[in-house]
Amino acid sequence: MNTVGFDTGTVGFMLLATSLVMLMTPGLAFFYGGLAGKRNILGIMMQSFVSMGITTIMWFVCGYSLCFSGDSLGGIIGNFDKAFMCGVNLNTPFPGNNKMPEFVFIAYQMMFAIITPALITGAFVNRVTFKSYLVFLVLWQVLVYYPFAHMVWGGGLLAKWGVLDFAGVIVVHATAGFAALASVIYVGKRRDISSPPNSIPLIAIGTGLLWFGWYGFNAGSALDVNSITGLAFLNTDVAASFAAITWLIIEWTMQKKPKFLGLLTGAVAGLATITPAAGFVSLPSAVMIGIASGIVCYLAVHLKNKMGWDDALDVWGVHGIGGCIGTILLGVFASKAMNPSGADGLMLGGTHFFAKQVIAVVAASAYAFVFTYIMLFLINKITKVKVSEAEEDAGLDAALHGEKAYDEGAL
Repeated sequence: MNTVGFDTGTVGFMLLATSLVMLMTPGLAFFYGGLAGKRNILGIMMQSFVSMGITTIMWFVCGYSLCFSGDSLGGIIGNFDKAFMCGVNLNTPFPGNNKMPEFVFIAYQMMFAIITPALITGAFVNRVTFKSYLVFLVLWQVLVYYPFAHMVWGGGLLAKWGVLDFAGVIVVHATAGFAALASVIYVGKRRDISSPPNSIPLIAIGTGLLWFGWYGFNAGSALDVNSITGLAFLNTDVAASFAAITWLIIEWTMQKKPKFLGLLTGAVAGLATITPAAGFVSLPSAVMIGIASGIVCYLAVHLKNKMGWDDALDVWGVHGIGGCIGTILLGVFASKAMNPSGADGLMLGGTHFFAKQVIAVVAASAYAFVFTYIMLFLINKITKVKVSEAEEDAGLDAALHGEKAYDEGAL
């Protein structure tokens, strides 16, 4: 029985958006599973799927409360007032939009928490033990994700300072991308760095699911059904498309052949880059952001290769650098004419807002990098982080999980 007059259209849309964001985690598993070597498909996919279970438990116990309840430590983190969903019932409205119940917002934000640590896993594919990853999954969320979710979206320090992040780059992509780089530097190179993707069709399926789910990720972040929702939806598609084609053209020019994998990678880069700006910039600005994403992220991957960083699935170049570029370009192109609750960027005289965006994303990235490296060092004191040479050679599917993706002997 609805006693507080929730809007069924808003509730229905947000539940759909929640479902779309949930779909992104299996999509990421397919994307990474296709990119991984044949002996490590299940290991990398399991790291995504296990986040769905563990993160949900954490979110119920304390995660949601630490992100969206109260304000502690000077606005860095929330409190435990809503731990175990205490005080939230069927008729509790979401404070940010009383047209929907808080339960819906809890579910929506949980999907963001699930996918964020899973993004990191593509960097250290086939080099990290499953036990250490589980410890990493828990600690990284508590000490990196929860504070930044609170600071940006929970009314904390960065929100009060005026920093904007429409759908999660400071919170999601920049922190995950630079955590991935720290992970790569800590665990070192793979023994066989020439391992090619085992299935480009599987990568394509994953990309399609990610692209589809990203509409819920970005458009759903309007937390309502209005013109801003439509703006975020269209900007998402346009930026991804321009980034994909830009990457394709660059790679075609450089390698003399149009690469399907490059097209797919460019699309994901564009999706990550537009995320912080999707509901704050105009459509022409989204075009510019998409083109910039295709160019800069391609160059970042090239730099990664030149530096010898074995980020196996280009998490840093695509999500980390893409996220940073998107946050900075939001500081350039943001317009109150597009979203009155936003800000005017550098192009409209918003010098201070631009500076805040740059400082915030650089600080978040640096914190995620340094903390992740230290955390892996400490985890290694408890349980070894890196697999043995024999386990790596055998492949983690068989060595750690006792399974394999394909039964080659089956008819």
